[in-house]
This record gives sequence, structure tokens and C-alpha cells, in this order.
Amino acid sequence: MADWASAKTAMSPNGASDEVINKTNKVSAKLKAIYKDNILPSEKRYQYDFFYESPFLTDVEFDAKPQVMLVGQYSVGKTSFIRYMLGRDFPGARIGPEPTTDRFTCLINGPDERTIPGNALSVHPELPFRGLERFGVSFLSRFEGSQLPSTVLRSITLVDTPGILSGEKQRTNRGYDFTKVVAWFAERADLILLLFDAHKLDISDELKSTIDVLKGHEDKIRCILNKADQINRQQLMRVYGALLWSLGKTIDSPEVLRVYVGSFWSEPLKSMDNAELFEQEESDLMRDLAILPRQSAVRKINELVKRIRKVKALAYIIGHLKSQMPAVMGKEKKQQKLINDMPNVFRVIMKKHNLAPGDFPDINQFTAKLKETKFSEFHSLKMDQIQLLEDCLSSHLPHLMSELPSETDSPETLRAKFAEGEQDVVPLPTRGAKFGKVDATNAASNPFGASEEEDNYWALEESAERLKESFAALGPQGGFLSPQTAKEVLIKTGLQKDQLRAIWNLSDIDRDGYLDHHEYVVAMFLCDAVIQKGRPIPAELPMSVIPPSKRPMINDRSSGF
Repeated sequence: MADWASAKTAMSPNGASDEVINKTNKVSAKLKAIYKDNILPSEKRYQYDFFYESPFLTDVEFDAKPQVMLVGQYSVGKTSFIRYMLGRDFPGARIGPEPTTDRFTCLINGPDERTIPGNALSVHPELPFRGLERFGVSFLSRFEGSQLPSTVLRSITLVDTPGILSGEKQRTNRGYDFTKVVAWFAERADLILLLFDAHKLDISDELKSTIDVLKGHEDKIRCILNKADQINRQQLMRVYGALLWSLGKTIDSPEVLRVYVGSFWSEPLKSMDNAELFEQEESDLMRDLAILPRQSAVRKINELVKRIRKVKALAYIIGHLKSQMPAVMGKEKKQQKLINDMPNVFRVIMKKHNLAPGDFPDINQFTAKLKETKFSEFHSLKMDQIQLLEDCLSSHLPHLMSELPSETDSPETLRAKFAEGEQDVVPLPTRGAKFGKVDATNAASNPFGASEEEDNYWALEESAERLKESFAALGPQGGFLSPQTAKEVLIKTGLQKDQLRAIWNLSDIDRDGYLDHHEYVVAMFLCDAVIQKGRPIPAELPMSVIPPSKRPMINDRSSGF
């Protein structure tokens, strides 16, 4: 058994190709071409930017990093959550029980720490904020960028929003349309975090109107019930139920939104009653955030598909209204009649062209916009442009989707679809001390590792560092290899099925059916020991071979829990 404990080598799977292509960037480049050639002409012809108040897309928006927007009432912990993610303060951060964040703040990566005024940020050639100019100087003066060097911000952009007001405070005039700005960011965000304080679940009028403008982006929304460590287990159960009830009345959807419960800042929990639950919830949320860069291209395609459907419906509406107008006399009277009969107009177009109701604009807002136009100046329907939109949905975009990583891909295919060293996941906080556990990460801060006498000593530390690139090349999702991917890697070792079954049982320490980086290292170590050194597979792992972060699980099993 001592031989196993002292071994520090691990086998690496067959090497990845040195020449691999960054498919995600290629997809973005192709999306730009598809948009300019097939979609933009229809948007201009049928005034998409006017009716949807959404400016035409620019190249920089296709190249932009994934965005995460945080929304919630004041003092729910939005800024503290960002500090926790970054592991540090950021320029312009203001935290307090009162409404301290009075502006929209975009956190971006950069070589030095500084704040960038909103007017300068909106004209920055490499940032996707040009469209915010439409909200005027009153908004731009309440918009700023916070630049700092950060490993997290290399992969994503964070958007901190002003605290939503309640009671008398919500009567205060902000000087700009808050909900329209939120809607602009929501359309471009990859993830929307809606935060609630466990002590104040009331949904004010301003919060309700904000949630209303998020309609159509429900797939991006994740709710966070923050500061839950300040109430006991019975109170938490009641608060959680009350929050779901309130959200059910506010969000018109049959599905229940995912709600993460916990205390999302670096301070230790005030009560350890629900420490295990909070740790699992935080782990799930961080996993959602970590895989955003990998899902970025899919999200861009998804948003473009939604935009195409809306453009197509708008084209049919504008073309229909134009076709109903008289050639010479009675134009104003006919226009007013069409506006008054807009529900029936929608039904006729929907039935005639087999369109989905969800592709149509909000009828009240659309009718208000129509009153500012002259139908006689509309362009007639051009079927060749409609065909270009159809080609996008039926051919161009499905072809692009096939170029992105899929769970059915082999490890070789995944290596061909991702560039070497590509940032697939976001490095996020893992602090065991917060949950009353020994923080192995901080304990192992010595660059030369721990000594064999220390509790956090791991015999495979050097192997873990050496296998980091080969693990990343296998395309882990959220830091985990799927059972199928792991199976293919293990089969390539040439070991017998019974041997691989035993190795899997020892390596999958947390019994979740997936292998994280450390479990992968253990599996490769076991395979190498059998193949290269001819050792038998042990009945159980020596403690020095088990990753320090997973030793509590082994101890719990040994104690009968």
C-alpha cells in the first residue's frame, strides 16, 4: 500500500493535435456575415429598429464576451456578490444598507484599475455599448465602466444595476427610462441573476415592471435568495415558499424559475443549520456561471434565431398594412381603421403565413408606434428577402450549430472544435472555510505544495498540474467530464472491463457519475499503476491519493453517514 501512496505519476491519454481551430470565433465571424447579408436588409426595409427600439447589431456585439446582469432591489447583495466572484474590490464599488449603487456599472478586464465614464464607454470601439447612446446624456451620466485585471473578467462581463426602489422611493424620477435600459441589457445578456433578500420579499411596482420587460428571456433568468443564513430552517422553508408564490404571480410562465438559496459573499455563515444545502446551491450556481464562455456561441445563435423570427413577422405585418392602403384617396381614414382593427390584422397574418403568436410584437406597444407613422410610406413585402430569412433558419444556422461541441462528439472531435488553451470555464471562488470546513485551497497556497505530514498533502499534486491541459482538451462541461467521455478515455487504456469498473468506483469519489479534474487524475494514476507498474487495483484508496477536498466524503462513509 505504501507504493501506491508514494507514487506521483499518472498516465496521459493520447495527445491532442497541436494544430486545432478555435471554432467559437469562427462561428461568430460567420454569424456576422449571415446577419449582414440575410437579416440586416429586412431590418432596414421594415424599420425593425423603430418598432422594437432595438438598434441594428454591430460586429463588436457578435465578438463580445458573455454578459451576466444582476438585478434586484437595493441592499440585496448585488455588489457583494460581484466582489465574492472577483475575490476583491473593484473601482467604484459602493456597498451599504441604503441604495448605494445609483448607476449601471459594467465590469471589464483591463491592465490597470480605473473607472470609465459612460459617454466614453458608449463610443469605445471594442465594447458593445454603442446602442446605449439612444437613452441620452441623462442615462450615460449614470453609466460607468469599472476596469480591473481579473481572471474572471477575461471570460465574462458583469453588469451591476442600480438597486430597484420600493415604497415612496420608487416615485423618484431617475431621469431616464430604467426598464428600457434593463430590457436593452437583457437582450444582450447571457445570464440574468434576479436577487432577493430573505428579509424583504415584497415585489414593488418598479421591480414588477422590471420583471415584465424580461419577458421572452425566461431561459436566461436565475433567481437568488440571498442572506438565507440569517434565518433558521423553519423560516427558510416559509420564505422560499413565499418567494415562489410571489414569482408565480409576477412572471406569467407555467415553469418554476430556478432559485438558488444561500449567502453569496465571502463572510462565514451566521448559522450552520443549512450549511450543506447552501454549499450545494452555491456549487450549482457557480457551475452555471463557469460554463458561460463555452455556451456563448450557442447563445448568440439562439438570440439571432429569436431576432429573425421577429423580423419575419414584422415584414409580413408591414407588407400587409402597405397592401391594404388605397392608391390615392382616403389614406388617413384607412390607416386609422387598420390600427383600430389590429387584433384582427394579427390573426389574419398569423393564419395566412402560419406564424407563431410568440413571434409577434406586443400589440399595445406596436399600435402606439404605428400612430407615429404613415402606412403609405411603408415598403411592400419582398418575398426574396423573406426567403433569405427562411434560409437562415433552415440551413445556415443549423449548419453552424453542427460546428459547435456536442455531448455526442468524440474526444478527438472535441479537441478539433476547441483551440489549445482556450478559456472554457470561468475561475470562480471555492472557499470551504465559509461553510465551516478546512479550506484546502488556502492551505495549499505554498507554491511547493504541502509536506507529507500536513493534512492537506496530496501525492498526486504534480500529476494534477501536468494533466490539466489534457483534461481541458477532453471538453469538460462546467469542469466535469460526462460519463460517455470518461468511458471513451478509459477504454483507450486497453484495460479489461472489470478493471475499468473497479477504477471508476474508486475514482468517482463523490458518486455523481461524472469526473472532475481531481477524480480524472486519480483515474489516470490507477490506470498507469496497473499498466506501467503491474500493480493490482486496491480495494480502497490510500488517504494520500484522495484529493483533500474529497476526504470529508470518505470520512462520512467510514462513519456510516
